[in-house]
Amino acid sequence: MSQDFRSFVIFAEMRTGSNLLEATMNAVKGVTCFGEAFNPYMLGWPDVDKLRGLTMAEREADPLKLLALLMEKPGHLPGFRYFHDHDPRVFDAIMAERSCAKIILTRNPLDSYVSTRLAWETNQWKLNQTETPIPARIRFAGDEFRRMLGEIEDFLARVQRGLQVTGQTAFWLTYDDLRDAEVMTGMMHWLGRDDLDKLQPANDQVPQNPREMAEKVENIDEMQAALAAMDPFGLSRIPTFEPRRGPAVPSFLAAEAGAGLVFMPVRGGPSDALRDWLAGLGPMAGDFTQNSLRQWKRAHPGHRSFTVLRHPLRRAWTAFRALTQGENAELRQLMRDLHRVPLPEDAALADMGADQSAALFADFLNFLKRNLNGQTTLSTHPGWASQTEVLAGFARFATPDLLLREDRLAEEIPWLAASVGLDATKAGPPAAASFPDFLADPALQKAAKAAYLRDYVSFGFDDPA
Repeated sequence: MSQDFRSFVIFAEMRTGSNLLEATMNAVKGVTCFGEAFNPYMLGWPDVDKLRGLTMAEREADPLKLLALLMEKPGHLPGFRYFHDHDPRVFDAIMAERSCAKIILTRNPLDSYVSTRLAWETNQWKLNQTETPIPARIRFAGDEFRRMLGEIEDFLARVQRGLQVTGQTAFWLTYDDLRDAEVMTGMMHWLGRDDLDKLQPANDQVPQNPREMAEKVENIDEMQAALAAMDPFGLSRIPTFEPRRGPAVPSFLAAEAGAGLVFMPVRGGPSDALRDWLAGLGPMAGDFTQNSLRQWKRAHPGHRSFTVLRHPLRRAWTAFRALTQGENAELRQLMRDLHRVPLPEDAALADMGADQSAALFADFLNFLKRNLNGQTTLSTHPGWASQTEVLAGFARFATPDLLLREDRLAEEIPWLAASVGLDATKAGPPAAASFPDFLADPALQKAAKAAYLRDYVSFGFDDPA
């Protein structure tokens, strides 16, 4: 399918060759690249007061106005360069505009990092054939490089997802492509300029630091050791196929006690006990919408929001008990027929002994592992979803101020009460829940960790005492 592009954006970063690409494109009649139009520190290029008739102050007040002006230049194919730290207010509008061609320029991030540091050291950001490069060496800083790498990866992931959800494609370039006339010609043909037979790369800029890395980095051995310790292939990443969850605001509870408390319950945790504890403190409110909860928070300055984490093994047991005791006969039959949890018939569930319960619970834990890894047709129930994902859902509305632990409520509840001005001595912890002794079985603990590895890693859970 052909695409009628009316503008373009170059997604790039510092020292990826974007200046050279801009110079190459600006050499084509009818093509105009307006530099780093949304760089917060300059207006397209250094020492420019106005861009398309707008000042920096006007751009700051309404960046979408400048975006519209840049994308509409009759008789031209206009565009600009956009980096990860440029004005975020225009990003979604750029991605949504299908007539804006997306060009993605990347470079080996280590080369970009070293080149950027050298440019800061020498204040030499461009080099032409008549200029002499300033010799310099930099000191590699591992933390700084990892931070830069993370920012670039996050930005590219956001761009890629934006392309995917809008059904667009991009033209990908690397630093080495910028001096390849055939690639530059292909890019312009992709942009719709089939009238060009061949586009030669700009020749008014030359590489600034064509030296070996050891000549540019003074602590090369330290750098190599730091790079060896990184995990570029994500070997230590915990794969997740668990669906994203919403913030579940209607389940939140607010208490008027003190400056105010907002309880954000995790299904399968000690929610009933915490609800009773809040009720004992004074009037409560619930059944919120996002708007009504915001209004409540505005009316209660100094409030604190909190949630309570339960050990994954115990939370899985709670989910298992809900399965076997709740009014969900259809789900139980599905477990028997499809999901390898051989529950006895409903009439016999109440008479299960400890050994039978433990064996069935082990089967249920194995089911949970498959379910959380997207290997079953059954949706992930909020009562057994990972607490990591539940909290990520909360954060799509608001992150709780405090994460309390069920097994430490005796120490943490009084502190929570005192933080909103309550007498901690009169706000004792809720009653502790009881669990069967067979949960101490190492096999069950191992199965729970296999199912809920994200939670164990995220929150530092160990085998329960």
